[in-house]
Amino acid sequence: MRTYRKYLFLLIFFCDAAQAQLPPPVAQALARAGIAESGVGLYVHEVGAAEPVAVHRGDQPLNPASVMKLVTTYAALELLGPAHQWSTDLFTDGELQQDTLAGNVYLKGGGDPKFTIENFWLLLRALRAKGVRQIRGDLVLDRSLFTTAHPDPGQFDNEPLQPYNTTPDALLANFKTFTLTFKPEADGKAVNVTVDPPLPQLQIVNQLTVSDGPCGGLWMNRIKTQAQDAGDSARLTLAGPYSRQCGEQANYYSLLSHRAYAAGLFQYLWRELGGTFSGRVREADVPPAAAKIASQRSLALSEIVRDINKFSNNVMARQLLLSVGLTTGASGGGAQSTPERGAQAARQFFASKNLPMQQLVIENGSGLSRIERVSARDLGQMLLSAWRSPVMPEFMASMPLVGVDGTMVRRLKNSDVAGQAHIKTGLINGVRALGGYVLDARGKRVVAVLLINHANAHNANLVQDAFLRWVHAR
Repeated sequence: MRTYRKYLFLLIFFCDAAQAQLPPPVAQALARAGIAESGVGLYVHEVGAAEPVAVHRGDQPLNPASVMKLVTTYAALELLGPAHQWSTDLFTDGELQQDTLAGNVYLKGGGDPKFTIENFWLLLRALRAKGVRQIRGDLVLDRSLFTTAHPDPGQFDNEPLQPYNTTPDALLANFKTFTLTFKPEADGKAVNVTVDPPLPQLQIVNQLTVSDGPCGGLWMNRIKTQAQDAGDSARLTLAGPYSRQCGEQANYYSLLSHRAYAAGLFQYLWRELGGTFSGRVREADVPPAAAKIASQRSLALSEIVRDINKFSNNVMARQLLLSVGLTTGASGGGAQSTPERGAQAARQFFASKNLPMQQLVIENGSGLSRIERVSARDLGQMLLSAWRSPVMPEFMASMPLVGVDGTMVRRLKNSDVAGQAHIKTGLINGVRALGGYVLDARGKRVVAVLLINHANAHNANLVQDAFLRWVHAR
């Protein structure tokens, strides 16, 4: 018996030691990148197997960057259901007299993560189809569904104009984004700048000059921007050289408050549809007696999560966490949701799945955070649980396919891994991460997680590639 116990102890010891070692190709790539192994969490587990294939610092809490979106989208698919839709509604407290609506129009935000300009147009077109041409009353915005404690879009990296920093809102309209198109004039003496949507609340001051230098992939970095954003109006000054070799290019900017953007877009689209409006814009809850007169449904959640994960859309992920906070799993009462309620609902859901997720810290659910944390083991175990879930097809299909689409379209394109792995990546300063599913060379599905937190993490692309190749070919 003692001999048996001795061999059993040695077997467990050597298995644990083997699991603690990094795969040689990964260790070598880390050394070349100048990344210490202490800043790496790794977890690899074949679906259906009792034990993981490899674990390195699996219980160390690490920042996952945008890989956190896997946590948010899986919880949302389970709690809300893949067919879940959001509704943006119009109400009125007035009456239609011929083509005039004598009363206020209430625009109530339902938290739609993708209420684009096209959907806004369809909502107003439905109002016009009811015979309304003139609105003789106020436009009242109801944005009461969500409450966020950090409305400053520059809080994360002091880049408030970047669309990836757009904050969530119950009435998130068109991602609160403007598309600026740059094109040298035919005479080559000036650069023409056009704005879409052309809202009067935004003024462009064009001080760009034409240059003869090469365009380059980072042409927008040579354009100096200065914004004076008062919330209800903004002025954007553009200065610096623009190469004529760039031809026509476009860039995106997030400006104005949510209130001003939604109100301006309403007025612009309503005029475009032939409607008139001369009232005030204000904010209030929809009164109980108001009647619903038009509604626009969103895409299904199964389609929303594809945009979130394949293209790593931060504000959509943040919107989704707030919607998760409205589920019955979150305590606290009231109809409003906060990021804290969303995080609470997600933790309760994971507990119900026997996933303790003890190292999980959720701030906003997008990974655009310095405090969000998860361990490689917890994330790997969550992915194994998701594989057994009824929403597995929607969840896995939402991830970028290596070498094929999304944020992985150019990665490992000519390798054996191309088309064989659904992988979500994440990157912020000091962080490179990935997680997902790999179909290996034997036809076995494998959960793969690699989290790197290190000052040299910007060198980690080759480490990630070596890791995915090893998982596929092991």
